[in-house]
Amino acid sequence: MTSFPPPHRIAVLGTHSTGKTMLLRRIEMELRGHGLTVARTGRLGKRAAAAGLPKMQHHTVQSTEWVIAQGIIDETNATAQGAEVVLIDRAAHDAIAYLEAAMAHRAETPPRLERERLLTLASTQLPKYDLLFATVLDERVPVDTSHDYDAAFRRLVDDRVHRLLANDSIPHQRVTSDPDSQANAVEMAVQLCLKEELV
Repeated sequence: MTSFPPPHRIAVLGTHSTGKTMLLRRIEMELRGHGLTVARTGRLGKRAAAAGLPKMQHHTVQSTEWVIAQGIIDETNATAQGAEVVLIDRAAHDAIAYLEAAMAHRAETPPRLERERLLTLASTQLPKYDLLFATVLDERVPVDTSHDYDAAFRRLVDDRVHRLLANDSIPHQRVTSDPDSQANAVEMAVQLCLKEELV
């Protein structure tokens, strides 16, 4: 049986259309340019909807658990295939932020025990992340008009993302829409992976 060394894991979370996927694409291109094998996970929201689960403002405990569990499976599959770096588009806590925002949007309160259970599940993934990026909403940046986004809900998700990270003192790097912030995040990811390769 072939055994692969643990890959570097770089994860991102944040509200929709704040540059998460683009950031990971830039990191992937840089790492591939240095000869590293890279796997990128993602499209969890679309896949959840394809499985018949609600998303966005309609997110539920069930869909949250599915997203977290599927994300774990995707990471595990990428590792089993021998990727040296796994880029995770939507860290586990992202799904919880969306659940809390959806519940607030619907003026509902998340069931305490279910929230604690989901937080425990998401927290099991934190030690695996070598870097965790959190994008910051900038409403001055135009979004794709083909998406029918609710601006208030988008703000709610941004608030819940950063509140979760702060309340649980989760180490992360904030990434704004500023080009220097984006470039710094890419450089940080590349340096981390290349430094480890040289050791």
